[in-house]
Amino acid sequence: MAEEKQKEGITTHIYALRTTANREDQVMDFITSNARQKKIPILSVIRPHGMRGYIFIEAAESRVAEEAAHGIPYARGILGKEIEYREIEHMLEQVKYEMNIQKNDIVEIISGPFKRENAKVTRIDKTKEEVVVELLEAAVPIPITVKMDAVKVIRRESGEGATEE
Repeated sequence: MAEEKQKEGITTHIYALRTTANREDQVMDFITSNARQKKIPILSVIRPHGMRGYIFIEAAESRVAEEAAHGIPYARGILGKEIEYREIEHMLEQVKYEMNIQKNDIVEIISGPFKRENAKVTRIDKTKEEVVVELLEAAVPIPITVKMDAVKVIRRESGEGATEE
């Protein structure tokens, strides 16, 4: 990101914005809306996968990032030190791909409080990128909503035998 912009003759910097935990998406929405309305020249807003309480703003200088975050609910302030791209690069390498999850698939939950539990998919919400599952080992089936990237298909009910890694 920053390296590509430097090739174009624009030097950019990445700044960390502290947020209230679990409010990162809302802060991103507020910042992008604020930047559009006030024509603040930020280049990108980044929410690293698996990191709570922080988002990153790419801008030409810290003043611009501070202006974009000023008055935003749940934003707790820009950290004083600039972030090097290589420090967050490993968090950005996840590539989004089409998930091949179907109703009645048996999945393994790979993150969160139910990690390593097997469950059956009962509903899929592609717009929210969430699936509703029921744990197989539970005495009483309780629907649990998890993100699509928090599960992997281990068995397909229809007999296709497709597994996803």
